[in-house]
This record gives sequence, structure tokens and C-alpha cells, in this order.
Amino acid sequence: MFHSFFPQPKIFFTSLIVWTLVSIFGWYLGAAHLGLSLGFGPVPEDQQPIDLSFFLLRENLWFYGYFFLSALLFCGFWHLKAINHPWKLWSVWGSALIIFVTYFGVQISVVINNWRRPFGDLLQNALSKKPGISVENFYELFTIFAQIAFLSIFVSVLTDFFTSHYIFRWRTAMNNFYMSKWEKLRHIEGASQRVQEDTMRFSSTLETLGISLINSVMTLVVFLPIMLALSHYVTALPIIGYIPNSLFWLALFWSIFGTVLLAVAGIKLPGLNFKNQRVEAAYRKELVYGEDHADRAQPPTVKQLFANVRTNYFTLYFHYLYFNIARAFYLQADNLFVYFFMAPTIVAGVITYGIFQQISTAFGQVANSFQYLVSSWTTIIELLSIHKRLKAFEAVIDDEPLPAIDRHYLERQARDDNPDT
Repeated sequence: MFHSFFPQPKIFFTSLIVWTLVSIFGWYLGAAHLGLSLGFGPVPEDQQPIDLSFFLLRENLWFYGYFFLSALLFCGFWHLKAINHPWKLWSVWGSALIIFVTYFGVQISVVINNWRRPFGDLLQNALSKKPGISVENFYELFTIFAQIAFLSIFVSVLTDFFTSHYIFRWRTAMNNFYMSKWEKLRHIEGASQRVQEDTMRFSSTLETLGISLINSVMTLVVFLPIMLALSHYVTALPIIGYIPNSLFWLALFWSIFGTVLLAVAGIKLPGLNFKNQRVEAAYRKELVYGEDHADRAQPPTVKQLFANVRTNYFTLYFHYLYFNIARAFYLQADNLFVYFFMAPTIVAGVITYGIFQQISTAFGQVANSFQYLVSSWTTIIELLSIHKRLKAFEAVIDDEPLPAIDRHYLERQARDDNPDT
């Protein structure tokens, strides 16, 4: 699944994690301070641009340069190390491009969040009939938003286009690798399905999860400092009272609570989804045999195989019942969570509507990033079940023992092919 596309995947991903941590610490402990001394310091919160000039801020240009240098060193090393790997341009350089474009997309969200403050304040002033508010003020802000929106659409569409090609290259690498080992793999239950369907589902599911994960990490990197800066507006919390950086701790607590809640509620679902693919494959395989052999797919056999399908589906429905109940309750409570804890600040009137919009948006961005497992849990379950099937598939290539259910299938197939033994 991985070494067909990435060069030495265990070492590659380990080095990627280590280099990412080195780059992060290098930025906060050295590069950021160096940029400050060279005149690339940050702009104060209340002076942040609300238009496209945000991307040309000296602090952002300094970070872009730092990112490109870090990516060049890492990708250049692996480009030379994996000199004969056929997919290194896509797996190494393509991954770096996706990470940067995702970061840039998150920065667009920052500009939109900056835009919310003057728009919210203008809306509040207009509704309270303060003098000096004109229609042209709104149209000016609408024009700025349209520019940001067009940039967002352009980046999003091109990112999706490139990512789709990236993922299909990964699927192509898996397909080529499995077909090169076809003589060893073709006797495995559902071999054709695993090569055709499971590789397709693995790549498409990983596309969804991978981009979401990168986006969540980048959102934390970008929005966490913003939320920490906005926390000074929140003067007190119900029951708890005042705590420093209150919005950060609230987002962290609420996200951990939701993740643990759904992890416990859905702990059995990966195994059941994996088993579901098994029983479906066994049922489908018998029907395929029945097309060519009159003695196969007999009513008693088909009835038993379909009964296995039904039993597993009914078990899945039951476990998804309480999982969906827990998930629905959490997501509904999530809609009011930040409002509940900001109620004293709102009543005290120490913030404007524009600042409230900034706070609620930043809190939502950070909380949603921490809630990656909450929002992606059902997709993760599907990916885990596909991974189990492909991992068992690859056990044959590596001459490792098959899972019990695969061994049982091969033994049954041998008995069917040699009924006298």
C-alpha cells in the first residue's frame, strides 16, 4: 500500500515527522526571531489587513521562504536517496506541494476571519442606527469579500484537481505492484476485488482523510495563535471564572471529550466493517462460481451465506445506533458550547459583534481541528477495514502467515478442487 508509492515508507514517514518537528522548533526558536530582527515582524491584531494584501505581509513572505527552504532540503534529500524510485516526483514533491497549498488555503480563512470584524461592527452600527453609515460602506466590504472568495475558489479547485491526480497515481502504483505479484496473489479470496475495488476505495478514502488531517494540522498552526490573542476579550467563564487563555483550554477539553466519547462508542465498528467485507465477498464468490458450475451456489449454501450477510448487517445497524446517538448529541451540544461559556462576556458588553464573530470563528476552527477524529471517525472505520483486507493480501507477498479467515478460505477451496483428498 505504501512502499509501492513512497520510497522506504517507514523511514520516509519517520523522517518526515522528525523534520516537521525540527522545522517547527526551528521557526519558533530561531527563524521567527531572526525575521523580527530583520524587519519581518508580525502586524498587530487590530491592524491585520482584511484584503489580499494580507498575503504580501512581510511576516508571511518570511514564512513562505522558510517553508520553501525546509521543503527543499527534505525533498531534495529524498530525491537523491530514492534515485531509482519511479514515483518520487509525485510522492515526495507532490506531498510537499499539497501541504503548502493546504496551508495557503487556511490563510485564506484567516483573511476572511479578519474581514468579519469590520463587517460585524458595521452591521451592528447600522442596526443601531448610528450616523455616518452608508450603503457604499457595505458594498466596499462586499467587493473585498468577493476578491477573497474568488481566490479561495481558484486555490480550492486547483488543489482538488492536483490531489485527485496525486491519489490516482498512488492507486496506479499499488495496482502495478499487486499485478507484478499476481501469480502469488490470485489464489487469495477476492483477489480481483482487492486489486480493483479495495485499491480504489483505499486511495479515495485516504484522499478524504489525508487532506482533512493536513488541513486540521495547518488550521491549528495558523488559528491557535489568533485564538490565544483573542482570549483576552473573554473576561470570565460560567462556574469556572477567569483562567488565562480560556478559549484554548475550552477548545482542547471539548475536543478531547468528543474524541474519547466517539472512540468508545465506535470501538467495535472497524472489526464489524472488516467482517462485513468478508461475508459479502464470500457470498459474491459463491454466486460467481455458480455461473460456471452447476453444483455451486446451491440454495442451502446461498441461504447460509446470505444469512451471514444479514447477521453482520443487523449487528452493524445496532452498534451504529448508539454510535450515531452519541455523535448526534455531541454535535448538537457543540453548536451552543462556545455561546454558553461566552455568555458573561456578551452580557458585560466588553466586545463588539465583529469581535464576537472573530472569536466564534477562530474557536470553531481550532475546535474542529482538535475534533478531527470526531468528524472523520466513520471514514476512519472504513479505511481501517480496507487496510485490514489489503494487509492480509500483502501477507502472501511477504510470505507471512495469513489471517485465520483467509486460511479457512484457502483450505475450503482446496477441498472443493480436490474432493477426494
